[in-house]
This record gives sequence, structure tokens and C-alpha cells, in this order.
Amino acid sequence: MNQSSVSRREFLRRSTAGMTVSAGYLAKRDPTTPNVVIIFADDLGYGDLGCFSSRFKNTPNLDRMASEGIRFTDFHVAQPVCGASRAALLTGCYPNRIGLMGAPNHKSTTGIADSEMTLGELVKQKGYATAIFGKWHLGHHPQFLPLRHGFDRYLGLPYSNDMWPFHPEDKSHPPLPLIEGDRVTETNPDQRLLTRRYTEGAVNFIRQNRNRPFFLYLAHTMPHVPLFVSKRFAGKSGAGLYADVIMEIDWSVGEVLQTIRRLDLDRDTLVIFTSDNGPWLSYGDHAGSAGPLREGKGTVWEGGHRVPCIMRWPGRIPTGAATAEPVMTIDLFPTIARLTGAPLPPHRIDGLDIWPLASGQPGNRSPHDALYFFWGLELQAVRSENWKLHLPHSYTTLEGRPGGKGGVPSKYARAETPLALYDLGTDIGETKNLAADRPDIVRRLQDLAERAVADLGDSGTPGTGRRPVGRLNG
Repeated sequence: MNQSSVSRREFLRRSTAGMTVSAGYLAKRDPTTPNVVIIFADDLGYGDLGCFSSRFKNTPNLDRMASEGIRFTDFHVAQPVCGASRAALLTGCYPNRIGLMGAPNHKSTTGIADSEMTLGELVKQKGYATAIFGKWHLGHHPQFLPLRHGFDRYLGLPYSNDMWPFHPEDKSHPPLPLIEGDRVTETNPDQRLLTRRYTEGAVNFIRQNRNRPFFLYLAHTMPHVPLFVSKRFAGKSGAGLYADVIMEIDWSVGEVLQTIRRLDLDRDTLVIFTSDNGPWLSYGDHAGSAGPLREGKGTVWEGGHRVPCIMRWPGRIPTGAATAEPVMTIDLFPTIARLTGAPLPPHRIDGLDIWPLASGQPGNRSPHDALYFFWGLELQAVRSENWKLHLPHSYTTLEGRPGGKGGVPSKYARAETPLALYDLGTDIGETKNLAADRPDIVRRLQDLAERAVADLGDSGTPGTGRRPVGRLNG
């Protein structure tokens, strides 16, 4: 553990441990301390919300949120898999920079390093109350859990809800732990109640902290398989279990927004809704839809990493707005730093401030000259403006076959893509390879790829900008 990171953590602990509600009142009068709520769904597809042209018509609260705010229609995660995606969201870094890739399970001995700064720690510098309800997935050992990384409260699962003894194919998992604070309080919890329990915790947290600035991270377990829904929503969609689950998530969003309105916190609160990656297509009727996008979770085709995103902040974000500028979850970290006045960490992050886009300032463009899409250690695609270059790689696909039924997945096949260039402005489905027609664009994006590999590495290449991952007991 490096000494500077210990000092920073100790400073944060000492400076916030004794904060009282009166300090919260003082901070609340400062317009640079807005409340921030991030609602993060799991495996929700680009085509699963009504405001994103879903086949379902059962998301009235999210659709209203979109009408009261802005939709990001070209919003991406840093890797199309649970753990890596969450690491990027919470640190503003590509997962490859901080060594958190994949979807770690109970056997993992790594997690978020003490030297990294999470969103919780970021806003703690400004006296925020912080909480996470839901899925963590940045390491399940005590030293990696939320209470050690900037959060005052935690209730949820340390990793994915299918990592339990009742998996349809892998029975080797131990009982699934539900953690409250830093203790396991239940094993194999009733998953039908998870969405409701997380929502109740989130609503109570908002009520308890109405008079001081707060950061709430509501990281829903659903609609990751296995799918579960409470009795109130079971069978109510008329379109199957997956649609029932989406209805309950929409209800949860409605409860959070309603609480914010009732407490007269609307104009003090930024609410962001998005997903950790695209749909897990092999699960068929228990999976979501990527809409017009190609493939899904686990691939760097658009269906894997482009996700719906809505932001709402009455008086600060325009209503009924939309932007098609390409941005990423890593951008939320520096944007929240700007809005809260919290200092950024001394180490490098990859996200860029997108508040000019979110607030609808005219003429603003994506601050990125490029976005990079890795699968594990391998750089597989580069995006710049509307151009996307796929480097040669293999990927999983159903090859046009239907997914599984009833929670049992179909088997993926492996496919190969050659060097391929797509114009996402006219071909969102990545169907027409223009590499032979635009060698100038191919070369420019290859140069960007080489720059990323030198910094973040690639299979067999270490990368000069990587930092060490957290390891069990240091």
C-alpha cells in the first residue's frame, strides 16, 4: 500500500467521521454541492426502455424522467461485463488502467486498490453522505468493500446474483452472501425481494439526509439472470418475466424520483440512470434487447457496450432533450467533481467533463478524440467521431440462433472479425465494412489504437500507464 494513498484515506476518514447534520446544512446552502443519484441497472439492453423505442411499453417513470431531462443515445460502458464496467464508473478510469477486469467471483483475491479514488471518496471531500444499495463487484473481501472505499452505508451483493449454488450450469458456487455494512447478514437471500429492499434502503437514505448533500448509488441486481420479481409485479407486464422485472425497476426509479420531489429536493438533485452493459443474449426470453445494435454483452460490438442513459436535474438540464455525442461512464467521475467542487485525485483518470453536453449548452461536442473498447486485456475496437474500427479479434455470437428459455442459456459459438471500419452515423448496426474504401480513416484509428496500447497495454504488452490492482492483504 503506498504511503500517499494511506495519508489521503486517513485524512478523509478523520475529516468526515465527526461531521454532523449542522455541517450538512452549511454545505447544502452552497449551490456547488448538489445531491447526486446514480441508478445502475445490470444487463439492461439499449432497446429495453420505452424512451429508447423498446418493444415494451412498461417504463412510464423512466419515460417521464427522459421527458424531464436529457437522453444520451450514444452512451457507452468501458467494458461490456459487470465488474470491469463498475470499476470504470466508480473511478473514472478504463478498467485496464487499474487492473479490474472481467466479473470476479468468490475465488478472486483482487479488488479495488487503496490508492484509487471512488466516487464515494470523491464527494466525501465535500462532506457528502454516501451509500450504495445493490451490486458492488469491485472485490468481495473486507478490504475491498464499500465501507473501506468512501461509502457510509452498504446493503447488497458483492458480485453477480448467478454466482450461487442454483446456477443452471455451474453448481460449484458457495452460498450467495448478502452484505450489510461489512458483515454477511444472509446467504442465498430471497431474490424476489432484492429490488424492493434496495429501493426501500435508497428512499430511507434520501429522507435521512435531506438536509445535507448526499451521493446515492443504487446498483440494481436485475435484470441480470437469474430473474426474480416481487409478488406485486409478477405477471403484471403481460409480456413475460423479463418485462415484469423491467416494470419493477421502473417502479424503483419512480419511488426515488417521487421521494426527491416530496422532499422539495428536485432542483438540488442530479439523477442519472444507465446500465452496466448490454443484454446477455444467450439467455433468450430471460434477456433484454439491443434494439438496432449488433450482438450484446461480452462483445465490443455496439450491442455490448452502448447502453441507454438518462440524466435529470430540473432547472439545470433541459427537458425533452437528447444528444448523440459519444461519451462513456468514465466521464461521470470528472463531471460530478466539477458539479460538487471536489478535487480530482492526483493520479490520472480517463474520463472527461461532459457537463456542457448534459446541460444542453449549444454547439458542444464530445470532449473525446477517441474511445477505446477492450475485452479483458485485448484492445478490440477504437471509436473516433462516427468512425469505429474493429481490430481483428474473435467474439461470442449466437450466429442468428435464438437464445435459451426459462433461465437456461443457449451455447455461444466463436466468430472472427477481420479489420473492419464502420460509419456509425449511417450504420448503427455495424453491417457494412468500409475499411477498403477509407484507408485514411483506418490509418488514423490505428494510430489511436497504438497510442492506447502504449498507455494501457494489450495482450502481451504491459502498458506504461497501468497501476497495480488491489491484492488480498496488500
